[in-house]
Amino acid sequence: MALPLVAVVGRPNVGKSTLVNRIAQADEAIVHEMRGVTRDRSYHEADWNGVHFKLVDTGGIEMGDDDAFQGSIRNQAFNATHESDVILFVVDGRTGINADDEEVARILRRSDKPVFVVVNKLDTPGREDDMWEFCQLGLGDLWPVSATHGHGTGDLLDAVVDELRKLDLDDAHEEEDSGINVAIIGRPNAGKSSLTNCMTCGNRSIVSDVAGTTRDAIDTLVEHDGHRYTIVDTAGLRRKSQIDEDVEYYGFVRAMRAIDRADVTILVIDGTLGLTNEDQRVAGYAAERGCAMVIALNKWDLVKGPEAKEKVRERIDDRLMFVGYAPVVSTVALTGKRVDRVWEAIDVAYASYSQTIPTSKLNAWLQEIRETGHTVSKGKTILRMKYITQTATCPPQFTFFVNRPDVVDDNYRRYLENRMREHFDLTGTPIIMKFKKKD
Repeated sequence: MALPLVAVVGRPNVGKSTLVNRIAQADEAIVHEMRGVTRDRSYHEADWNGVHFKLVDTGGIEMGDDDAFQGSIRNQAFNATHESDVILFVVDGRTGINADDEEVARILRRSDKPVFVVVNKLDTPGREDDMWEFCQLGLGDLWPVSATHGHGTGDLLDAVVDELRKLDLDDAHEEEDSGINVAIIGRPNAGKSSLTNCMTCGNRSIVSDVAGTTRDAIDTLVEHDGHRYTIVDTAGLRRKSQIDEDVEYYGFVRAMRAIDRADVTILVIDGTLGLTNEDQRVAGYAAERGCAMVIALNKWDLVKGPEAKEKVRERIDDRLMFVGYAPVVSTVALTGKRVDRVWEAIDVAYASYSQTIPTSKLNAWLQEIRETGHTVSKGKTILRMKYITQTATCPPQFTFFVNRPDVVDDNYRRYLENRMREHFDLTGTPIIMKFKKKD
């Protein structure tokens, strides 16, 4: 069942992400003293007194500021309030009311959702005298809290779950089927957020020509052709030595966590630039973690002429040989052209990633390998392979029982992997091969 939603809104730097982390009992939302760190809306699971719900963290709302992102941030925040069941309006108890608070309150007063005015940064219990000016916002009771220290959050959550129970929600928590976890990865400004929005049929991620627009890892649960997927838009990945802001570093960490839990990664490459060193490095991150992979050549409409396109593909084949199993799909994420091929490639890669090959078929294949007579030796010792079985999935792992595991070298591993991929459909997935001594 879908979990109820609690939206956390307010102007910048009032402590929304700190409150989200406090309630969710995790450090999932990026917290930093710099204003405007949160831009897209992000979702985080939480529970209180047996009631499970989702928190929606949003960017800081500034009504009069029209910088490169503020209009999109406002839209993201107000979209969160429209889809939510309860709204937490966070204000700064230290600085008092300002014009943005009053404007946001004016909009929330028109909402038919329960609104809690959360007066944050009241770090000393018993000293809440200064918060009463917020009564003039006209949104009901005030809830003094310290998101940093946790003061007052228990009373707030008691009231929030009381409202959630009025919605006739089943308090028994059912695990939401997240389906196939798909992480969209790549260097900054390759078009990851455009692809995310296209695949999720919405504007979940802010899209801009400015590199580094996405700062957090953003999960969206979608259904496509009867199957469920969790699509995760991630911050652009660069070499650690090139990261010059704390915020970008936190985005890097969240992106790596998204890769860690992904079943399939979509490596988005800017077709107008072709393959770069950063693209190779990002592909290496996913390969090291054993994810299935699809390569999306984005902005393909801007690559002019068949010769230029062939050159891009040849460079990928040459420099991404270590993930040569990944299918390459050309697409235009901004218009949705050929995105259906990305969905098909995800399904193929996941089927390979999760498949189990019968032991009888594996040993029939091994018999063919033995009959070729191609093996390796070390001194007078010749490698003899006795038996093979699949010992894991996601990714597939195969264990060979042999007379001398120490004889197997990298070249022979590659030979066996190539022969296995020729015989079995392992498109899109890495495979792991282990060699054990057969007594």
